[in-house]
Amino acid sequence: MQLNDEQRWQAVQVRDTRQDGQFVFAVITTGIFCRPSCPARHPLRENVRFFPDAGAAQEQGFRPCKRCQPAKHDATPVVERVTLACRMMSESDKTLSLAAVAQAVSLSPYHFHRQFKSVTGLTPAAWQRALRAQRLREGLVSGKTVTRAVLDAGFNSFSPYYQQAATALGMTGRQFRQQSARQALYWATGDSPLGRCLVARSERGICAVLLGDSDSALAEQLQGMFPAMQCLAADLSQDSLLCQALALVAQSQSHGDALLAQLPLDIRGTVFQQQVWQQLQRIPYGETRTYQQVAAEIGRPAAFRAVASACAANKLALIIPCHRVVRHDGLLAGYRWGVARKAALLAKERNQNQKALLEEDSVDELIRR
Repeated sequence: MQLNDEQRWQAVQVRDTRQDGQFVFAVITTGIFCRPSCPARHPLRENVRFFPDAGAAQEQGFRPCKRCQPAKHDATPVVERVTLACRMMSESDKTLSLAAVAQAVSLSPYHFHRQFKSVTGLTPAAWQRALRAQRLREGLVSGKTVTRAVLDAGFNSFSPYYQQAATALGMTGRQFRQQSARQALYWATGDSPLGRCLVARSERGICAVLLGDSDSALAEQLQGMFPAMQCLAADLSQDSLLCQALALVAQSQSHGDALLAQLPLDIRGTVFQQQVWQQLQRIPYGETRTYQQVAAEIGRPAAFRAVASACAANKLALIIPCHRVVRHDGLLAGYRWGVARKAALLAKERNQNQKALLEEDSVDELIRR
């Protein structure tokens, strides 16, 4: 939370160490700036000026205090500030100014620009251009019109899009979309403990694992997920990756789903969706989390509804374990492939964990004997 000057002054008066690294204060009569917790005698309020960081104070000609050494001690690591800035820019649906992002992470624009480039290798402006280009490519590949993909990517007008299209796509948006439409996905179906299963792959790896009751419904579902691509039935005698994936799905009652995640994958989604999916893959086998807990774990505690939407958009059943996310009251809530399958998956994982614990107890008992 950003403090106003009166709140900063109160922090200085009580020498609040929690505010170290959040701002510095300078004394115009001495030309020195300090950390909020500096043990030196307090100056008069009218002689104090506040700055977001040591660099900003030095730019105005102030010298660092020799007692608290504010220029050498920063409570917030550079990487943490840059991570926060990246999160802000990725979650914004419009381009943010350098000054706005720098203020949010309590740095002067000059020092934020320098620190951001030292960590990422890009300037904040270049990072946002790369993010828009990624969103544009994802939108076009998913079948969106050029106009919709441009607007959803965060371009505030078509002028910057036309300027950047050649660099971002290597061609015009229309040409990229037509080329994407010519790309093919190959799919095959098989049996699983949860009914029929469809597995699809692109040139990059497994891009969909779908559960259902009939092959025709699964094939229709796949085409709906990838409307701009050709979805072709594979010849399993010539496709070792799909054969391996289907075999692992059939073994999912015995940790085959964990081995699935080790296959080459092509995970497609927005920046936020991929952030949620990565967090889901960190949930231990046999455990569950609520939507609120997942939102808090990715640093966005108010975004639990968006987390639920990301779970619903998951195309990789078992590999991205969205079945491990439940409501705050413990109810299973929705599941793209049916609540009954979700309950079966969770029960299977609990039973596997209990079985493993019993086996460990038996081994311990034998050792004691």
